Amino acid sequence: MSLFKARDWWSTILGDKEEFDQGCLCLANVDNSGNGQDKIIVGSFMGYLRIFSPHPAKTGDGAQAEDLLLEVDLRDPVLQVEVGKFVSGTEMLHLAVLHSRKLCVYSVSGTLGNVEHGNQYQMKLMYEHNLQRTACNMTYGSFGGIKGRDLICIQSMDGMLMVFEQESYAFGRFLPGFLLPGPLAYSSRTDSFITVSSCRQVESYKYQVLAFATDADKRQETEQQKLGSGKRLVVDWTLNIGEQALDICIVSFNQSASSVFVLGERNFFCLKDNGQIRFMKKLDWSPSCFLPYCSVSEGTINTLIANHNNMLHIYQDVTLKWATQLPHIPVAVRVGCLHDLKGVIVTLSDDGHLQCSYLGTDPSLFQAPNVESRELNYDELDVEMKELQKIIKDVNKSQGVWPMTEREDDLNVSVVVSPNFDSVSQATDVEVGTDLVPSVTVKVTLQNRVILQKAKLSVYVQPPLELTCDQFTFEFMSIPRVIQCKFRLPLKLICLPGQPSKTASHKITIDTNKSPVSLLSLFPGFASQSDDDQVNVMGFHFLGGARVTLLASKTSQRYRIQSEQFEDLWLITNELILRLQEYFEKQGVKDFACSFSGSMPLQEYFELIDHHFELRINGEKLEELLSERAVQFRAIQRRLLARFKDKTPAPLQHLDTLLDGTYKQVIALADAVEENQGNLFQSFTRLKSATHLVILLIGLWQKLSADQVAILEAAFLPLQEDTQELGWEETVDAAISHLLKTCLSKSSKEQALNLNSQLNIPKDTSQLKKHITLLCDRLAKGGRLCLSTDAAAPQTMVMPGGCTTIPESDLEERSVEQDSTELFTNHRHLSAETPRPEVSPLQGVSE
Repeated sequence: MSLFKARDWWSTILGDKEEFDQGCLCLANVDNSGNGQDKIIVGSFMGYLRIFSPHPAKTGDGAQAEDLLLEVDLRDPVLQVEVGKFVSGTEMLHLAVLHSRKLCVYSVSGTLGNVEHGNQYQMKLMYEHNLQRTACNMTYGSFGGIKGRDLICIQSMDGMLMVFEQESYAFGRFLPGFLLPGPLAYSSRTDSFITVSSCRQVESYKYQVLAFATDADKRQETEQQKLGSGKRLVVDWTLNIGEQALDICIVSFNQSASSVFVLGERNFFCLKDNGQIRFMKKLDWSPSCFLPYCSVSEGTINTLIANHNNMLHIYQDVTLKWATQLPHIPVAVRVGCLHDLKGVIVTLSDDGHLQCSYLGTDPSLFQAPNVESRELNYDELDVEMKELQKIIKDVNKSQGVWPMTEREDDLNVSVVVSPNFDSVSQATDVEVGTDLVPSVTVKVTLQNRVILQKAKLSVYVQPPLELTCDQFTFEFMSIPRVIQCKFRLPLKLICLPGQPSKTASHKITIDTNKSPVSLLSLFPGFASQSDDDQVNVMGFHFLGGARVTLLASKTSQRYRIQSEQFEDLWLITNELILRLQEYFEKQGVKDFACSFSGSMPLQEYFELIDHHFELRINGEKLEELLSERAVQFRAIQRRLLARFKDKTPAPLQHLDTLLDGTYKQVIALADAVEENQGNLFQSFTRLKSATHLVILLIGLWQKLSADQVAILEAAFLPLQEDTQELGWEETVDAAISHLLKTCLSKSSKEQALNLNSQLNIPKDTSQLKKHITLLCDRLAKGGRLCLSTDAAAPQTMVMPGGCTTIPESDLEERSVEQDSTELFTNHRHLSAETPRPEVSPLQGVSE
């Protein structure tokens, strides 16, 4: 490929946030000036029409005010602009503008100015045609071999070709087997219209066949009368190219031969008049537009092809002759004569970058300065290299994945949560029973020390919390780094004071090493009673309806959290521990610690896993049924369509009844899929809450460090969103298996086992539950979690309380299957002889 860039001769940016396509650019002497110079006509989807005549003082100059001859707001999107002999009685060139529901033909003329303001240009409407169907594109030419004037053919979105003989409408014809419109071109030598259908084949229709075929208006009467008058529309020739076409161009060598050029998605084809392939070229990139034109060499054609890599390639037949780089991706390219400069390449991008350029090179005047030669001291270089390697090694050991700097960051993010709720709740479209859903304002502050551009701020909260806006874009900022800031929302946002409950299905007890703290001090504003006897009992009522009771022992250093739902325990448990830590930090106590000595509630956790997995399986089955019914529905539709199109009507044989029944099944299955997705989302939210609780209890149970807890969170909570393609079960199972075979492995034999690199939905959850149980067992017997490279070596586990060594894997898993709960019971059980603490009636502590 050539390293040469397209030389910018003249360029400009059109409008503000306007859009353009391949039909929006045209080059012609639209004002019929005597010098024959081309003008650049550009229309946009915003309805603006502009005409330029570039006159740069020197190469590379931008657009001047006098370069814009005319700018008109047509108030309708401009689909295509063409210049031809469109007005009867004259052979002057006129401008045709195609809108979605209208075709307008204008006369563009200029008046010489007598003062310094220059020439005056105006555009006069000659005639217009209101279209009954939405237009897609158009082509023009001397249809039927007429001389001295051009006719226009418009293709509608529903496959109708409408022919206009200048000021009058001639006829309309529907293309057979039409589905989607494609590019359209006219070949004057064969008097044919050439298009590419949705069947991915090039089709040619004779103008005479179109003129004498059945009138398109009569198709609207009855299907039996569609062939009642005229002849049937028959295609002249077809060629299957196997891909969609972007554009079609007709190029004539002379009066005896012409070529049809078709630009596909990955190839471009050159066809003869009869549809035979003259040659084709496979492209290694995705093209955006093209323009064939006659070459100076006899019998060859040059083709400009632009692609999405900002490149413009020039081919002579199939041989690449030149490649040049453009500053944008063009959607239209033309070649014309501007300001006595022949062969100017004009390109237009979809966002309005209009450029006139030429091929060539400019000499480079830069000369590299002479480098002073000096002798190198390799000993000093070796010492410096060792120092740098040592610094890099120390930095890699002390830092994580993201680089940390001691200096103040160029961009800082800080968050302040309002202590009070909004006076008018922003949760207007949320309903949770009879409770009013409150809202709180969060203030996010960004501070930057350097000039930045286009920064994006994303805010995420865990379900079921919602945000009024989760994406913010600042046009004046942009840096190649990610900065995170975490903050806590007030508990009262989703929780209200409630009545304590004496009984509950699920209970956990948290031990501390300090005297119990009054719950009124920890949770101000949540006490339902002011009685001093009840300061150690507090009830919480979630907006979703769940209730949680918190009890503090009067004599022991324990707190109990109980609820009817296992997953509801996590939020209050986590909030209790955080508030206890903050309380004792304010008191100056540094040795405060929490622990959990009860049995690990894996059975309750496994029930939530099974329920979530069952909903995933149900969703998969429902989607398969929906896919089968959709295929059946489309097959019945095709059968009915074939019956309706048949020349001889045949009985429907209850196909309409079958279509109606299948439609009802599709709707019912779609509703079932939507309902299952909602249930799956709620189940995944409950599962994440239970997972947070299990991780919290494991950390308190084994006194894990913050790094080890982070590893557990990464293994158990790898996904923020659950999908059928990548679900929670297989992802977590792969992560836990990796931990069991690396840092928690007992021998090199386990480390040699390879993990499956492909994650698929499992048949059941037995393997996952077995691995979770095994993970807890190895942590109970002294295993430690780490991600360093030395973790691959077999560990010598420290057994607490004189525990025996871990058995072999098969025996271990067999024992785990027999009774998983025996592995995680408390080392200090309460027996009948153990004195029980004195508690209130709401505080019955049992383990």
